Amino acid sequence: MTLTPDSTQPDAAARPVLAQRRGHEFSRIMAFGAARGELTVPNDDLIGPIDSSDEWIRQRTGIVTRMRAGADVEAVDLAEAAALEAIAKAGLTPDQIGVVLVSTVTNTVATPSMAALLAERIGATPAAAYDISAACAGYAYGIAQADSFVKSGIADHVLVVGAEKLSDIVDPTDRSISFLLGDGAGAAVVGPSDFPGIAPTIWGSDGSKWDAIGMTATFNEWQAGAARPTIRQAGQTVFRWAVWEMVKVAREALETAGVRPDQLAAFVPHQANIRIIDEFAKQLGIPDSVMIGRDITTTGNTSAASIPLATHRLLEEHPDLSGGLALQIGFGAGLVFGAQVVVLP
Repeated sequence: MTLTPDSTQPDAAARPVLAQRRGHEFSRIMAFGAARGELTVPNDDLIGPIDSSDEWIRQRTGIVTRMRAGADVEAVDLAEAAALEAIAKAGLTPDQIGVVLVSTVTNTVATPSMAALLAERIGATPAAAYDISAACAGYAYGIAQADSFVKSGIADHVLVVGAEKLSDIVDPTDRSISFLLGDGAGAAVVGPSDFPGIAPTIWGSDGSKWDAIGMTATFNEWQAGAARPTIRQAGQTVFRWAVWEMVKVAREALETAGVRPDQLAAFVPHQANIRIIDEFAKQLGIPDSVMIGRDITTTGNTSAASIPLATHRLLEEHPDLSGGLALQIGFGAGLVFGAQVVVLP
C-alpha cells in the first residue's frame, strides 16, 4: 500500500513502530462452575397473583420449580461461588485470570460494575473487569470476547460469568414473565488450546423489537412517581422471533463451524421456554443422540446464567459428553442474540 505524505504527521522514518502482542492460535472452555438460588419455588407458590395453575405453567413453559435466592443473597454472591468452582476445576488460581466478564441485568447499582467487585472478591485483581448488558445472550457475548482476548494476547485466561437475581425485578402479578424467572450464576474459564475449541460466533441485534422485553419504567419515571420498575415481555412477539429467527442463527453457527447437527454431543439453547427449546431442536434436525439442555424444568429462566448452568448440569449428569461438541445460543432483550459451537471441557 502506498501512503500519501501528510505534512501534519511526523516523518514515518522518525515515528516509533508500535509494539504488538500476539496471542494463542486457539482457545477453549477449560471448566464450568455453577450456583443456584437456595430456595425451591414450585408453581403453586406463584399461581395466586396471576390467576393461573400448575398445569398451565407446566404446559406453557415446562417449568415445575424454579430456584430463587433469599433476600440476603445478591447476584454477585452467586457469581462468586460459580467463579471459584470454575477456576478450581480449570486447575488455576484466581491471580491467573487476566479478564473478568460478568453478563448481568441485575447488578444492584448502575455503576460500578459487578465484575470489578467479583474480581476483588475472588482475588483476581488487578484483572480487567467489566459487565456485559446483553440479557439472555450475555453469556454467548462473553464467550465471543474471551475467545478473541486469548487469541489476540490480551489475556491468557478469561473468566466469563452469567449472574442474575431476577426475583429482584419481578412483579408477582405480571402474567407475561414473572412465573418464568429464577436466580443463579454460571461461570466458564476460557484459556489457550492446542486445538480449535471455540468456533466463530454469530451474533447481532434487532433494535426494532427493543420494547419486546424490558422494564416497566425508567429510573427518572420512577423518581417522578411511577411504580418501581419490573421486567415484562410481549410474549407472542418474543416467541415468534425466537422460534423462527433464532433457528436461522443457530443454523449459521453450525455452518460457520463446519459442523452437522448429528456431529453434536449437546445442544444448549437459552432456557427461555421448553416449547421454544423443543421447536428449536425439531427445526434444526437435532437427532436423539444429542443431549439437549433442559435445565429450565427445575431452575427456571435465569437469563445470562442459563446456558452455563444448563451446560454444567449436563456435564455433571453425563460426564461422557466431555470433549464433544455443543451448540449454544442465547437470545433475549434488545433484542440481541449470539451463538457458537464449542468443545465441552
